[in-house]
Amino acid sequence: METTVSSASPRPWPLAPAPTAAAGPLLSVRDLCRHFPIRSRGFGRKVTGTVRALDDVSFDLFPGETLGLVGESGSGKTTTARCILRALAPTSGEVIFRPPGGRPVDLARLSDRELKPLRTQMQMIFQDPFSSLNPRMTVGQIVGEPLVIHGLAKGDALDARVDDILRRVGLKPEHRSYYPHAFSGGQRQRIGIARALIMRPSLIVADEAVSALDVSVQAQVLNLLKDLQAEFRLTYLFVAHNLDVVRHFCDRVAVMYAGRIVELAPAAQLFAAPRHPYTKALLAAVPWPDPDVKMKFDVPGEIADPSRLPSGCAFHPRCKQCFAPCLSQRPLLLDPVGDAHFVACHLHDPSHQHVA
Repeated sequence: METTVSSASPRPWPLAPAPTAAAGPLLSVRDLCRHFPIRSRGFGRKVTGTVRALDDVSFDLFPGETLGLVGESGSGKTTTARCILRALAPTSGEVIFRPPGGRPVDLARLSDRELKPLRTQMQMIFQDPFSSLNPRMTVGQIVGEPLVIHGLAKGDALDARVDDILRRVGLKPEHRSYYPHAFSGGQRQRIGIARALIMRPSLIVADEAVSALDVSVQAQVLNLLKDLQAEFRLTYLFVAHNLDVVRHFCDRVAVMYAGRIVELAPAAQLFAAPRHPYTKALLAAVPWPDPDVKMKFDVPGEIADPSRLPSGCAFHPRCKQCFAPCLSQRPLLLDPVGDAHFVACHLHDPSHQHVA
């Protein structure tokens, strides 16, 4: 039985720019948390602590939009993606999905049986094109498997749909009988894309979808994803480390730190005028094609330990602009100027005297 949810919310949530927001969100994430227990060794395995991999993550994703998730390794990007698709069960929070023509449902509360019909609308492109494909299955079996599982096609109809999607991703119908080892990395990723698209989903989660590919192949795959987005009206949640890729591929960008979103804004706006000290440091570390320009990640220490998060702002032990409220008060993700540029930083909170 589907679980319907209320859209009411007690605080401002990050919205997209006006043209996209008019359609209403396809996906609404509210206060999403994922905690992993730390257990002692030996008999009893008592819980001795908690790893807060995600801590109150909230955002909206609109139809046809590409939202990038960026941050250091361990910031919670992939955990967010997996909780949205229910590869991991959230500890708390809501993942409200609005399938085209259907009622809003909270994915976080559905059973596996209730989730199965919705799987056709949500698919994932994995990071590693080598390990994400079964070496014992042919391309035709890999790409057509979702249709078989959901009972949507068989026989000649199945072959026809597989052939069609292979053509659309730049492969040939005769590749149906080949095994994954016969293809290059870029071609294998195209197979993964075909498998994700065979169900004609509305939401695609791309987890580092081009990071394992050569630069020239990355450009080809990104262009393919853009073309497919326009053709199939896809919505992307794009997890990435490469900020140059995110700058050109994404409509909006959410910056994560220690399981929380610290800044969310339109891509052009965020790269031109970042507001959070952590975002500024990330952008300063991007390599520049000039030998006289040196990249500099000017942030001391390591990313906060999710099992022992600092009080107040999790970034304050590494922040050179830290002041009193940062030590004890957790900053909310606010839009201080009203330009759809959200930031979780006391420096930009109008309620504090110290405003950047």
